[in-house]
Amino acid sequence: MNTSISGMNDNANSVLKSAIAKVKRHVLPLFVIMFIVNYIDRVNIGFVRAHMEHDLGIGAAAYGLGAGLFFIGYALFEVPSNILLQKVGARIWLTRIMLTWGLVAAGMAFIQNETHFYILRFLLGVAEAGFFPGVIYYFTRWLPGVERGKAIAIFLSGSAIASLISGPLSGLLLQISGLGMHGWQWMYFIEGMFSVGLCAFVWFWLDSKPHDAKWLTRAEQDALVKAIDDEQLAREAATPIKPSLGKLLKDRQIILFCVIYFFIQLTIYAATFWLPSIIKKMGDLSDFQVGMFNSIPWLLSIIGMYAFATLSGKWKHQQAWVAAALLIAAAGMFMSTTGGPVFAFVAICFAALGFKSASSLFWPIPQAYLDARIAAGVIALINSVGNLGGFVAPTTFGLLEERTGSIQGGLYGLAATSIIVFAARNKPKSAPAVESAKTAPRHA
Repeated sequence: MNTSISGMNDNANSVLKSAIAKVKRHVLPLFVIMFIVNYIDRVNIGFVRAHMEHDLGIGAAAYGLGAGLFFIGYALFEVPSNILLQKVGARIWLTRIMLTWGLVAAGMAFIQNETHFYILRFLLGVAEAGFFPGVIYYFTRWLPGVERGKAIAIFLSGSAIASLISGPLSGLLLQISGLGMHGWQWMYFIEGMFSVGLCAFVWFWLDSKPHDAKWLTRAEQDALVKAIDDEQLAREAATPIKPSLGKLLKDRQIILFCVIYFFIQLTIYAATFWLPSIIKKMGDLSDFQVGMFNSIPWLLSIIGMYAFATLSGKWKHQQAWVAAALLIAAAGMFMSTTGGPVFAFVAICFAALGFKSASSLFWPIPQAYLDARIAAGVIALINSVGNLGGFVAPTTFGLLEERTGSIQGGLYGLAATSIIVFAARNKPKSAPAVESAKTAPRHA
């Protein structure tokens, strides 16, 4: 009898492993590509700032405000979008998100003034809202917890890859002219329409639920659903009372997560939107050369993300590694204020290694802390609040440059905020959102 039971368990494990491997092969590459395209459409304005100023008269302050308005639309509609995804299904909603963001991104080619710029950047944020937490939620319905973290890490690599390739790609597209359109208009239009074209593939490739997936056998579908349901039943047994939204909003640990992610994003987007302008000050460089130089910090950040992930896996204490990455970011940002444009560029390369690593190291901490029943909504909340840093950073930098002719004060501020976040880390106490005493992290 024992031999028979053991054989059945081995067979069930084999079926589950097969299902997990198929899910990873089927959806992970697509999600990474979607994230790359998403990120490029979000940050490509950094490469055309000088062109829009020349052709449309959009100055530093207007550019900074327009860059930041994206994140207001994003924050306002992030949680509602994620709720709708759960109601209508991932296939329909992720396709809708990609279609609308692609159309708005392509529409940027036809702006005529500051008002058009503000409106379309806000609408781009509205269109993209829900994509990131939607993918995270998708993983919770398709992968057991032990595999989910690995999948999310691979998905997050999409932003680093996008940062790496966006410079050379945008630089090449800026060389295009014709049909009465400037290079910056062609860049917006081509990159936006690529997203529109990709959404057709997303519609035919994605399935909302494991039992909809014809590329899984019935046994594999059942094994996946059972594994995920069993995990959830175990969580509910450990925490019988589902945390309420009111208690979650008072949870100091979740507030701290929002604050930390806000400052991480503040640093990332300040560098993302203003780095091409810093590079241009290094000499008489073409758009393509600026794009190539722009790739260097992000290439280093990918190496740093891999190194930090390896170290944090070997020596635990995830929070300590996040703190170390933030200190590296602070040091790099401070050094960028002490020399000329070339030295500033080298220093930001150093800082990028820190703040991109901090971003990738951050997400496993709230995931381990949260009850799965409310994880999707709280992750959306943390992401939307954190991404408001993307509004504050470019808006502040734009005003500084408009009024003082320099962004040095902003760079000092970024160095200080990284140090403040490092100092703010504390130990999480028992909270309504805690999944269980055994799975919650010891420090945050």
